[in-house]
Amino acid sequence: MSRTEDSIASAEAHSAHNYHPLPVVVASAEGAWMTDVEGRRYLDMLAGYSALNFGHGNRRLIGAAQAQLERVTLTSRAFFHDRFAEFCTQLAELCGMDMVLPMNTGAEAVETAVKTARKWGYRVKGVPDNMAKIVVAADNFHGRTTTIVSFSTDAEARADFGPYTPGFEIVPYGDLTALRAAVTENTVAVLLEPIQGEAGVLVPPAGYLQGVREVTRERNVLFIADEIQSGLGRTGRTFACEHEGVVPDMYVLGKALGGGVVPVSAVAASSEVLGVFHPGEHGSTFGGNPLACAVALEVIAMLRTGEFQERATELGEHLHRELGSLAGSGVVRAVRGRGLWAGVDIDPAHGTGREISERLMRRGVLVKDTHGSTIRIAPPLVISKEDLDWGLDQLRAVLLDSSGSTGSIGSIGSTGSSGSSGSSGS
Repeated sequence: MSRTEDSIASAEAHSAHNYHPLPVVVASAEGAWMTDVEGRRYLDMLAGYSALNFGHGNRRLIGAAQAQLERVTLTSRAFFHDRFAEFCTQLAELCGMDMVLPMNTGAEAVETAVKTARKWGYRVKGVPDNMAKIVVAADNFHGRTTTIVSFSTDAEARADFGPYTPGFEIVPYGDLTALRAAVTENTVAVLLEPIQGEAGVLVPPAGYLQGVREVTRERNVLFIADEIQSGLGRTGRTFACEHEGVVPDMYVLGKALGGGVVPVSAVAASSEVLGVFHPGEHGSTFGGNPLACAVALEVIAMLRTGEFQERATELGEHLHRELGSLAGSGVVRAVRGRGLWAGVDIDPAHGTGREISERLMRRGVLVKDTHGSTIRIAPPLVISKEDLDWGLDQLRAVLLDSSGSTGSIGSIGSTGSSGSSGSSGS
């Protein structure tokens, strides 16, 4: 039995089967490349669902973490620590907001947003007790807590986890008329992903986010933008909402905020909104810990340069141009996305998304499927154009080879080193 087979067999025997990973066991990574336990190299075209926007082992982020590890890693929120104020101040400024409330995971941040909106509704808007409603979009993905799956339309994520939390109204994504009709006097918030990631990188119709902003302002309702996947450079802007010139009432952030080093999440909003909290009403032992703050502060500093947003814009235009050329092949039905983020719908006759992902894995490229025959592409923003092109060549070969035959794993030649330690990742 190979090291890969042995590791997977052990994991399957001793861990809950709540994921269905591709059969690769990663041992090390740098930049846009990962190496498995057998020494085979793979181009990472998923980037931890955008948690690794700045690449694997980014030296600035690792350096910030190592320096903090030598000082203090956790105090709990029972005490202040010397990185907390700076983190809150810098993140609030990046978001153009007054305050932040730090947590750890994206789901925790969404839960925080839900609690904030409800409390704001009762304390500020004057909604009767226990009557608050939040409007959400069909095909959303905001996490997997019991409250969050209560307003999911994904049967796989929702089934067998009831009874479900009430207080949510689901409307079709991108349908402004339906959203407007769903808003009532008891609505406290509209919670949306500016681009729906898990649904297949769905970009809403032009003007939709502006329309949501207008409706929420008119009806005294909070607009909450879940930018956990779409934010922090992925789409070519710091926030995906910027593509329509929209500023929500609250940003929900996670994934890339921790740089792929530690879990860091937060909500950012005005003092009127986040000011509704009082001691003891919400919190987290690890939320805003010194290590998390140190890493996130470096992420914020890197984003302030604009370099990563620019890379996502330029390489994203190239990515979508190349993917668009496949749309007429008869194999690819549609391509969607923005920046270095794309959803590719494959004709089911040529394979499921899982099958396509496995064929790509055998050619040294890692992506992940979603919803049948759709694959998502979201490489680290530090990827070189040469490596991106090599990865796209492998995708083209897989898609245009109906037999699904493969080349040798990791046969990357000289391109394999060009993007692993480029200037953007150091």
